[in-house]
Amino acid sequence: METVNVSGLKNNPSDALRKARRDVVVVMNRDKPDALMVGVESSGVLEGKGVRPALATALFRDGHLSLVRSARVAQMPVSEFASHVSRLGIAAIQLTAQEAAADMDTLEEWLATS
Repeated sequence: METVNVSGLKNNPSDALRKARRDVVVVMNRDKPDALMVGVESSGVLEGKGVRPALATALFRDGHLSLVRSARVAQMPVSEFASHVSRLGIAAIQLTAQEAAADMDTLEEWLATS
C-alpha cells in the first residue's frame, strides 16, 4: 500500500497515478485517510463482464466523456455504443436548439450545392 498527502497529490498528480498503477494509494489529509486511489487497469476491475460498457455509459450520460471516448472505454465501435446508449434512453447526440438549427442550415446549403 502506498500513501500520498493532499498537497503531494495537488503538486504532482502523475506520481500518485503511477503509484496507483502498482498498488492501492491512500490519500492522507492532515494525518487522516481521506480517499483511496486504485489503478483500474492493473487491478482488473474493468475486466468483469459488462463493467467497461457500464462505466463508459455512466461517464457519457453525465457529460464527462464524448461519445467517441466513451466508445473507446467500452471497447466498442462508436456506432454500436451509440445504439447501446440509445436503447437505454440516453441521447447519443446532444445538441441545443441553436446547434441543431445551424446543422440543418449547413445540411441545406450542402444539399443545394450537390
